[in-house]
Amino acid sequence: MDGEEAGADRHHLVNMAEKPVCTAQVNVSCVSQSNSCISIVGSNNSNSVPVLFCFSVFARPSSVPHGSGYEVLIQKFLSLYGDQIDMHRKFVVQLFAEEWGQYIDLPKGFIISERCKIRLVPLQIQLTTLGNLTPASTVFFCCDMQERFRPAIKYFGDIISVGQRLLQGARILGIPVIVTEQYPKGLGGTVQELDLTGVKLVLPKTKFSMVLPEVEAALAELPGVRSVVLFGVETHVCIQQTALDLIGRGVEVHIVADATSSRSMMDRMFALERLARNGIIITTSEAILLQLVADKDHPKFKEIQNLIKASAPESGLLSKV
Repeated sequence: MDGEEAGADRHHLVNMAEKPVCTAQVNVSCVSQSNSCISIVGSNNSNSVPVLFCFSVFARPSSVPHGSGYEVLIQKFLSLYGDQIDMHRKFVVQLFAEEWGQYIDLPKGFIISERCKIRLVPLQIQLTTLGNLTPASTVFFCCDMQERFRPAIKYFGDIISVGQRLLQGARILGIPVIVTEQYPKGLGGTVQELDLTGVKLVLPKTKFSMVLPEVEAALAELPGVRSVVLFGVETHVCIQQTALDLIGRGVEVHIVADATSSRSMMDRMFALERLARNGIIITTSEAILLQLVADKDHPKFKEIQNLIKASAPESGLLSKV
């Protein structure tokens, strides 16, 4: 375990998607250690304290009000480096300590009272993707299943049938569903066969990826979510770009092979191969639904069992995964 990971166990971690909370207070000026705490004493009583904010290879001078703590510092980091900070990573804030000649982790609740240099360090923790799904940590994404695509998309009737099965399963298990429609003014709305009763969001878009600001805000309201089950069209465009955006934000992605298609089977096949190589899980609707109940004794098992009694259509899709 490297120093950054060890620090994760002992010191305050900052999740950029949440507001950090200040508890105790420690003055900042020169660093000494006593009883595993940092005691920093200073005499600068001005209202503004110069601070050098460092992130990655960058260092930008700025200032913060005297007595500023974690919340103000994080907001300052975001204002200086917001376009480069991955909001879904965890970070630790460190202070450069002259006494040690290196950066040291700051404890919870510290405040700044004198000129100093601090940095924001992303924790390099590699997590193995296991593919486990639970209803409490899962969201379904239904991508652009619209009327105008019907004549162009291969096996469109089959993926509508499977998509409806997934939407029913989501309602039974209480799983949030987010639906997008690509340029609905020109391409029409979601097909009538899909029952969108109870879905969390139905959003129009022009961007190919489903990861819109409104979608990110919705995910932020569901802090336990770690997995997205993704289905719709087209596999090599909107599905692929959505999946790559999600894994880039640390979300595990399950693409439902029997509920996603393209106009070209070659495009679909190579997109799924590429996505699988990037750690995205390619699976089927029945596998998803049974993994979510996990046990014959699950109170919703019978309802899910009724959904899958009739097998998903054995179309040409599954021979071209």
